Amino acid sequence: MDILNEFSNVFWSTHIWLPPNTTWADIAPGSRPDVVHANYKDLIWPIPFAAVVMLVRYTLERFWISPVGKSLGIRSSRPKKAANVPILEKTYAKSTRLDKKKLVPLSKQTDMSEREIERWWRLRRAQDKPSTLVKFCENTWRCIYYLYSFIFGVIVLWDKPWFWDVKSCWYGYPHQSISNDIWWYYMISMSFYWSLTGTQFFDVKRKDFWQMFIHHMVTLLLMSLSWVCNLHRVGSLVLVVHDCADIFLEAAKLTKYAKYQKLCDAIFAIFTVVWIVTRLGFYPRIIYSSSVEAPRILPMFPAYYIFNSLLLMLLVLHVIWTYMILKIVVDSLQKGLMSGDIRSSDSEDLTDSSGNARLTNGSARSKNKSISSAPSDKGSAGGAGSRAGARVATTERREE
Repeated sequence: MDILNEFSNVFWSTHIWLPPNTTWADIAPGSRPDVVHANYKDLIWPIPFAAVVMLVRYTLERFWISPVGKSLGIRSSRPKKAANVPILEKTYAKSTRLDKKKLVPLSKQTDMSEREIERWWRLRRAQDKPSTLVKFCENTWRCIYYLYSFIFGVIVLWDKPWFWDVKSCWYGYPHQSISNDIWWYYMISMSFYWSLTGTQFFDVKRKDFWQMFIHHMVTLLLMSLSWVCNLHRVGSLVLVVHDCADIFLEAAKLTKYAKYQKLCDAIFAIFTVVWIVTRLGFYPRIIYSSSVEAPRILPMFPAYYIFNSLLLMLLVLHVIWTYMILKIVVDSLQKGLMSGDIRSSDSEDLTDSSGNARLTNGSARSKNKSISSAPSDKGSAGGAGSRAGARVATTERREE
């Protein structure tokens, strides 16, 4: 116990987390009659709230989103199951990729031909993939949450001075009051990320599963530390800036699943604009304030450099993601191919999707040559759909 107490005292040293000549007692709740400081004990609330969020999600998906998806004709069925072959199941459990070198040994062990094993493997891999309806429900839920979170965040911050002047984030720090609406905004946002951390193990399995898991945990850590250190003003600005573009990303994906290709194209165009404006426009303004204006207002301390470095790293990620999005969008527009879902449940889906797109485009070109006198809008609609699908899929490479 003495070791733990000593470690805690060293870790939570006021010289690291607080400005000079400030102690934890100075920012404790009730320490000043004119200021309502953040209470670190409140960080326990998002965990039970996360259970409520998951219950709300389950209710919406079961009784509203799923029926709407079915009414739109979205497939809820899965491919037929592969035959139960214990030896193949054991090999599949070790790796979902079929190693060509193992075909001959497996063929001898199972008394199946190599072609039968390959066919079984395709069925088994398809068996693990979620139905389109499941993905539609997941993206619709996220779209609803981000829409709510952004609107609620704007309403909460509308009358706050730091929403209009970022420099106000630093005036009077660390003695800045937590209002009830900011308290709920923070708690609900953290509840959502706690719920994502839990449901990620049951949601659509993507190939960046652990990257997203780490992302959620880092997000929770940053929000918790900003709450403890009373940096909720800049934290609330970062939250509202990031929620905005995610609305259109999730909306574009769910319209893709519903096969509204032109609508998907239009929404993705809006998403691209909103992404650039918020992530490369408004967010750098916050970075400028934290990097240039804050040192002029506040005495510096180690925690400031920690938080600001993380914000700068996030900006670098935004630049990289924007480059990747624009690059693959340009490539997809030039090739006219569906690039596949980059965050698919299996990385080989990329090859399958691209291959299917090439076959479709090839057959379409052959048909157009033979029936050149019959004009049709299917070519343009298909091209738009492919480009929209490619653009929506490529954006899933990034983080919330």
